[in-house]
Amino acid sequence: MTPAKADQHALSCRTIKMTPAGTASHRKTRSMIVEERGLVYDAINAPADRRVAFFTSLCSLEPGTILCGFQVGSGKHSPDSTLGLCQSRDRGATWQQIPARFDTTIDGVPGSLSAPTVLEIENGRLQLFATWFDRGDPGRPLFDPVTEGILHSKLLGAVSDDRGETWSPWHVLATPGLSGCALAGPVIRWSDGTIALAFESFKEFDDPRPAEHGSWLIVSRDRGRTFGAPVLLAPRHEVYYWDARLCAAERPGEFVALYWTHDRAGHRDLDVHLRRGRIEGTAVVGRPVGPTTIRGQIAAPLVVDDRRLLAFVVDRRRPGTMKLWLSRDGGNSWPPADCLLVHAHQERAAVTQGTENVDFAEYWEDMGKWSFGHPAICRLDHQRVLLAFYSGEPDSMSIHWARVNLLGK
Repeated sequence: MTPAKADQHALSCRTIKMTPAGTASHRKTRSMIVEERGLVYDAINAPADRRVAFFTSLCSLEPGTILCGFQVGSGKHSPDSTLGLCQSRDRGATWQQIPARFDTTIDGVPGSLSAPTVLEIENGRLQLFATWFDRGDPGRPLFDPVTEGILHSKLLGAVSDDRGETWSPWHVLATPGLSGCALAGPVIRWSDGTIALAFESFKEFDDPRPAEHGSWLIVSRDRGRTFGAPVLLAPRHEVYYWDARLCAAERPGEFVALYWTHDRAGHRDLDVHLRRGRIEGTAVVGRPVGPTTIRGQIAAPLVVDDRRLLAFVVDRRRPGTMKLWLSRDGGNSWPPADCLLVHAHQERAAVTQGTENVDFAEYWEDMGKWSFGHPAICRLDHQRVLLAFYSGEPDSMSIHWARVNLLGK
């Protein structure tokens, strides 16, 4: 293969059908079935500095067009990490990479980019949000096991008027009084135009004070041009509500949030937690955060209708799985009979921690090694949803997709 052809091949986002008999593609519940699956981004054939892709997000644009965002670099959370975007014009069946490139230097300081999420704020006009980490000292890891702080960070936004081909310069989103901030999940929008963005706060790398984790929401009522002050989404105590994934409910301002929930004092993960709430003015009100019966970590919700709620969940117990759960009563119960296995994974990274008796610093180290996860979900039509996640080997992680038929039941 000539260098020119190799470069062209590396930039393509190929679809690879993987549906032999006996695979997860043919496993189904009484209510759901995986119809088809493939790759959004094939990391195996990518250049060395774009061979590890993760932090997946999905965005529905015009009917039939889907945008997938992800973090990509030479390694997981590497100093050269940047953003990748792929687009599908056929409801996720085939994908093409958008050749946009993003500035990683903010105020003269080199950095890396993480956790992209995209929203169409009006016809053809897109807004992108991401987390920036300070890489002025490229030898520093993301997490300091001594202070338990993370690299200095900023939340960024940019706008595209050509469907993602080019982007405006970054602008910084204000998070007054908070440090160690990082985006937690997809940006969401309601029918009245309100936009909400979830993020976490923690502590920064050199901060000697005790860590305090927070789950927050910022809200915009002017199509993302400005955001209000951060609003607390979950209690701040020894239970950490990580990686909030929100979806909009049917009424403006109402949402469902799912949390990877970690008991710091108990040194263990808890079941996935759920909160139903609504935005009222500058506050979030509604039910408190409560447990589900779903075991796992990051969980992406999607409201199907008044009663049905989906949760796409990563579970890192061995063997690892990506499962789609269905609740028929708004999240009050999650019957195992309505759980669909989407992906089974044999973790080959040298991880040291399970979900019990967790050493917190070692757990953070494992987060930089895991080779699958980050569930994303979007609706295709009244009967089908599209799922995305990353999976692969420790040195090569691709972005996968799966289309699920809910069978209308």
